[in-house]
Amino acid sequence: MSRAIFKSTSVVGLTTLLSRITGLLRDVALAQAFGAGAFQDAFLVAYKIPNFLRRLFAEGAFSQSFVPVISEYKLQRSQAEVRELVAGVSGTLGAVLLGITLIGVIGAPLIILLYAPGFSAGNGRYELAVQMLRWTFPYLFFISLTALFAGVLNSYRRFALPAFTQVAQNVLLIFFAVVVAAHSANPGRVLAIGVFLSGCLQLAVLLPPVARLGLLSWPRWRPAAEGVRRIGKLMVPGIVGSSMSQVSLLLDTFIASFLITGSISWLYFADRIMEFPLGVFSIALGTVILPGLSAHHAQRDGEQFSATLDWALRLTVVLVAPAAVGMLFFAGPMVATIFGYRRFTGADVQMASWALMAYSWGLMTFSLIKVLAPGYFARQDTRAPVRAAMIGFAVTMLVNVAVVLPAAKLGFPAPHILLATSTCLGSAVNAWLLWRGLRRNGALRLSSVWRTLLPRVLLACAAMAALLYALGGELSQWLAMSPLPRLTRCLGIIAAAAALYFAVLLLLGMRYRDLRTRPGT
Repeated sequence: MSRAIFKSTSVVGLTTLLSRITGLLRDVALAQAFGAGAFQDAFLVAYKIPNFLRRLFAEGAFSQSFVPVISEYKLQRSQAEVRELVAGVSGTLGAVLLGITLIGVIGAPLIILLYAPGFSAGNGRYELAVQMLRWTFPYLFFISLTALFAGVLNSYRRFALPAFTQVAQNVLLIFFAVVVAAHSANPGRVLAIGVFLSGCLQLAVLLPPVARLGLLSWPRWRPAAEGVRRIGKLMVPGIVGSSMSQVSLLLDTFIASFLITGSISWLYFADRIMEFPLGVFSIALGTVILPGLSAHHAQRDGEQFSATLDWALRLTVVLVAPAAVGMLFFAGPMVATIFGYRRFTGADVQMASWALMAYSWGLMTFSLIKVLAPGYFARQDTRAPVRAAMIGFAVTMLVNVAVVLPAAKLGFPAPHILLATSTCLGSAVNAWLLWRGLRRNGALRLSSVWRTLLPRVLLACAAMAALLYALGGELSQWLAMSPLPRLTRCLGIIAAAAALYFAVLLLLGMRYRDLRTRPGT
């Protein structure tokens, strides 16, 4: 695999690692300041709604449609035409988003009822959520334009700064949670204002580098322009596909709002731990390979296209598998070490750790989707991923209706675990369909390395799981420890498990070149 792609992946991975670390610190600050009660539930709903739409319109359908088109423009057209494309897309998308934002602010009471109807039952969560949503909803406008300009920079292989913008947001939200909101008479509104300002900050960070590329001009309403129409045409099925996973998450919140207070928070904090390795590696890798795959498709280089996908899948299996094992066998100590202090009680730690264990096995399928989907988007095929996502969504809905809701009515003690499991089942079906499609159309041809790779990874994971199980101990022991010894022990065990995993791989014959070579070399 080319040094450029490997270097870009490393840069994005390291930058995203910093983003995920600060994001984890942000969630720790929220957990310590507000616990897992009614306030936290209300804020997370108000925060999730614009993020739901962001992933739908910006990071999902839009980015997957925009990057292949601008990559093609960059290779085959003039600088002036690329600049016109950026201006037309930013003006058209910006106008649409502004209208959606106004509707969201005005209709906040109805949106909360639709998104979390269980809030109307009491605890003051409904009023809090409505108040906060009116400040957090405009975040959608700014973060979607941020995704647009991030796509421009990524197409020119400027990966670091777009990945770094999230760091700026996290630092700002930590400041608002710890310094401003915690000492305010109305902490909900203050925290929501922090979300709004973080969106403004991220957009402001990306404008100068886009201007230095000579691609920044005044936004224009150009829905009829050729490039804008192509992106819009690609976005329609992309929105449907992206909506499947996002509606699945929405349904989790919808159902969790009817469960005991804290269910939304437990799922959220477990998801945040799972998102750490997913964002550091899988999302970063998918971001990096999309422009390269788009270029290979435009140049009709099928061999390099397949080689890039094969390489990305090998890296995914080797690096994500141990993370999934760690989440399954070391969930309690991790949740206790990260969140288990002050107002985040021992019971909250237990509930969140169960949710993390339920999410653990889905980490691999979520990661495979992030790597396989660009294989379709790069070829400007958004229909096949839509079909896969819709079928996966249907599986999730079926499990929720047939298992989760009845279990909740029958008094199952932790029904939020079943919500996490149903989401993972849907993602597994989605990943399998994407895999099958790429293999059938010849876009993905596996290298011979796979014959020895999978057995080695399975044996290394088994050794790692045994070590984590032996050293993990009882959750009560971790909760009884003070913060510094808890952190030291947790990091030490994770380091030992990682060292054992890679040592076993080396002993079984795996070498660095196995992750760098292309098929046939």
